[in-house]
Amino acid sequence: MVVPTYNPGTSIDKLIDSLLRQSLPATEFEAIFVADGSTDSTPARLDELAAAHPHLRVLHVEHSGWPSRPRNLGVAEARGEYVQFVDDDDWLADEALERLYGYARENDADIAIGRMAGHGRSVPRSLFRVNRPDAKLDKSPLMESLTCHKMFRRAFLLEHDLRFPEEGRKRLEDHHLVTRAYLLSRRTCVLSDYTCYHHARRSDGANLTANRLEPAGYFGSLREVLDIVDAHTEPGPLRDKMHRRWLRSAMIRRLRGARLRDAPRDWAEQVVVQVQKTIREHFAPGVAGALPALERTIASLAEQGLVEELFRLAEWEAGIRAQVRMTAHESTDNTLTVTLTGKLRTRTGPVSYTDIGGRDRLVLPVSGIADELLDCTDELNRAKLEVIARRLDGDEFFLPVSFEVDRVTAASGESHLRWRGQATADFRSLDDGRSHGEWTLKARLTAAGLTRDAKLPLAVSCAADGTLTVVERRRPPSARAGRWQRLKRAVRRRLRRARQSVRSS
Repeated sequence: MVVPTYNPGTSIDKLIDSLLRQSLPATEFEAIFVADGSTDSTPARLDELAAAHPHLRVLHVEHSGWPSRPRNLGVAEARGEYVQFVDDDDWLADEALERLYGYARENDADIAIGRMAGHGRSVPRSLFRVNRPDAKLDKSPLMESLTCHKMFRRAFLLEHDLRFPEEGRKRLEDHHLVTRAYLLSRRTCVLSDYTCYHHARRSDGANLTANRLEPAGYFGSLREVLDIVDAHTEPGPLRDKMHRRWLRSAMIRRLRGARLRDAPRDWAEQVVVQVQKTIREHFAPGVAGALPALERTIASLAEQGLVEELFRLAEWEAGIRAQVRMTAHESTDNTLTVTLTGKLRTRTGPVSYTDIGGRDRLVLPVSGIADELLDCTDELNRAKLEVIARRLDGDEFFLPVSFEVDRVTAASGESHLRWRGQATADFRSLDDGRSHGEWTLKARLTAAGLTRDAKLPLAVSCAADGTLTVVERRRPPSARAGRWQRLKRAVRRRLRRARQSVRSS
């Protein structure tokens, strides 16, 4: 295992504790901490730790300013069959190394990916729905997971000279290695029935890559990753699918909703310039063409450099919420059933669609958009309701759900969707039988490129024997009244400002 460290302070405590609790015997693994010129007490503490535990080693190097070089040096020093990369502010579950190594050996994998839980960070969800002993790029959502927090066969890394780029503070350094590794791997497996890796955001906000990106450098590095894809694939569906991952997550995600609405205008303009350049120089028509309607529209506006329209659309999207009502819930000793209804709403009404020539078109507050971009007929037919159980330690599990989606047509002729569904879960079946603890539930509505979550007013406590205690949490009347009073005051303030504006004009 390789861990680059730089001034982690007490954030490294959970990792150290988790290593000393590993079920894999200490004689069967080593952890190499690469002290990257830390100026705090971490190097001395790691030296003391290594002196007490022979399977923990410390490599002291001059400060490089980025985790790439420490990781490469750690791989060069490693002696094990597999190398697991871990950040110094993350930690491992107690059986992580034993289970993931065993799964890698069982499947003779070059890469093994363990289920992740996020703590202030997003982690892949669809990838970990099921175990995947032989995950393929064209048939599984592998591209959701491009961080390096995986287990790699060390001989595989050396055979292909798979290294992190060391030329300065390069963004997406893990994408460079992981993308090439996926394309070269003889077999990649995904272990989903045990949470191995806990991915955390430092409470002091000091994660190296947490700051706002510098557009030219970031997108320059991203285009290098796209070149890696192009060097290993032919034009066609696989290349388009891989390119689409970055179009959605690295470009469109930054140009939508509250993230763009709250961004500095000059920074957003720089991002749009870089996105425009990337789309025009690297992406075939099929990359954006397979996106949902809203995402196709954002990509088109960015390609045309229409920053003002992007901001207008972002303001609209930032106001969208999932309005979900739990109409019933029932629990037995071990099983919980919840019944739900819900819809997606903007600040002024439901997210709406209009029928033009037998095809549904998404109604957006921007003009001049081609009808084919707004066509969401097929996406509405694939609208989803999901219910997710989240344990307080960060583990998340999708519950079995049955649902139906109705079309509701208003007098104006526009329509919107209404979800109705029921989720049932035997908590003993979650997390391989280790489901004890405190749980919350949330519903997720998805349609036409929009996904929104809504917390359900239930607190679930699962005992070690699987027995459930379910408490319905309703907002107290005083809180509802206070919220209503705040809303009325806000409306009055807006009316006053509007009247003042009229007078001044």
